[in-house]
Amino acid sequence: MRWRTHFPSRNRSLSFRSKKDSAPGRYRFSIGTFRGLQQPELSRKLFKLIKAENTAIGAYESAGRERVSIASQLSDWGESTEDEAVSDISDKLGVLLAEIGEQEDLFAQSLEDYRGLLKQIRNTETSVQPTRDQRAKITDEIQKLKYKEPTSTKLVTLEQELVRAEAQNLVAEAQLTNVTRSKLKEAFDIHTAAVIERAEKQIILARHARRLLNFLDDSPIVPGDPRLAYEHSAEAKQVLEDAEIDLRSWERTVEPISSGAAATKETPDGILATAAEESDAGGAEIVGEGPGREPRDISPIGEDAPSIKQEKEAIAPEASGALQAESQA
Repeated sequence: MRWRTHFPSRNRSLSFRSKKDSAPGRYRFSIGTFRGLQQPELSRKLFKLIKAENTAIGAYESAGRERVSIASQLSDWGESTEDEAVSDISDKLGVLLAEIGEQEDLFAQSLEDYRGLLKQIRNTETSVQPTRDQRAKITDEIQKLKYKEPTSTKLVTLEQELVRAEAQNLVAEAQLTNVTRSKLKEAFDIHTAAVIERAEKQIILARHARRLLNFLDDSPIVPGDPRLAYEHSAEAKQVLEDAEIDLRSWERTVEPISSGAAATKETPDGILATAAEESDAGGAEIVGEGPGREPRDISPIGEDAPSIKQEKEAIAPEASGALQAESQA
């Protein structure tokens, strides 16, 4: 454990512009504001959450830097008192306070990892939105055409396009569910473990800091009488060494979070095949799987049109591959 005498100035609150120059209560647009408006509806809420987490992480980093700076100021003040006991105790308290500040920075780094996993969910949501939009668009076109030209041969093409769009959306929705659950679990596993680690290490440092206070004699003296000589320098130094040993020997005690993501055997392609078989056997296709969905008869017009099962079986591998490639990108 080493005492640092130089602390880089990286406080995000510093600015060349005075805060008094800005109008109070006035909302200021930024590039991030427009970026949020451009997000698909499905990923907009998570986008805002991730952005808010970035602000919180910056606050933890700033708090850690401020704590280190305060520790340095405490040491400087103690030296200026010309009291040997106060000087030694304040200097060693500063060392422990600086380490407490360092834990804030390490905590912020763990939050960045947690935030990165939330981004994976957001990216998957972004890739799913176009499949929903495409399915809804084709459905609307079919309804309009049935109303205007019920006998139009274009209905055959649109019905086949709708089957393709539904197959792609089915793969995307399955992938979204899998990614959301696994990454949410992994993200907050990291988050909560980091909270516990920071708390336990800061408790260790705070307990050793309290040991230092016992070496400071605060009994009152009569004016003119000298203070007793300070004789606890070696013991105070040993406290710092004990704190360093305890930090190095610290071990994570949290229970591991179980995960079934790696053991999942049912792939989106398998889900598609099952859905296609049920649809072909029932004679009707269910648009989506949510509550309140109504069956819609999409029997092809014409004898040569492919069956729903054949169409979905042809589309499933292509849709699954495209969605996986887009999610990885």
